[in-house]
Amino acid sequence: MNIRIQYNTTFITFGLLGALLFSSCAGTATKANFKNGSSMTALVSSKDGVKARVKADSNISILEVEKTRIAQRIEERTAAKKTHNASGAENKNYDVELTLTRYEKGNAFARSMLAGLGQIHIDGIVRMYELPNKKKVGEFTIKKTFAWGGLYGGTTSMEDIERTFADSIAATITGQKEDAP
Repeated sequence: MNIRIQYNTTFITFGLLGALLFSSCAGTATKANFKNGSSMTALVSSKDGVKARVKADSNISILEVEKTRIAQRIEERTAAKKTHNASGAENKNYDVELTLTRYEKGNAFARSMLAGLGQIHIDGIVRMYELPNKKKVGEFTIKKTFAWGGLYGGTTSMEDIERTFADSIAATITGQKEDAP
């Protein structure tokens, strides 16, 4: 009896530790890929305004409400990160345009059965323009894939991955990985 209790406690402890370890995957930001070694020629400062727009390639199946949700998340994550930056000599406004090139929600049941099945994918091209002249100040591609299995894979949704995707975009356009306290 005593061995069985110890075994159950050990099993539960390792299970919880494993869940904590793997929980960072859906929340792990991805790195932007710039064309030809270029980078951002301007970063969003603390007093700058940012408006995000989301479009999708013609072969992408996505609802308008989903595009609006992603745009709002980009704006929210940018607002949280830009406060770490100093304000510029003048307040600027930026238009962040995301063109989705892949948007696949995957299958939660397949993910719960086996890692690698039912993967979630969200890929896009981000272009940032300084307004009012619409001068391009940056362009990069960004991708996020989620493929964990088991309970963690089955309970992770596209909305969870959208948060991480938006956070990665905000980190790139502000130059900040962390939010303001």
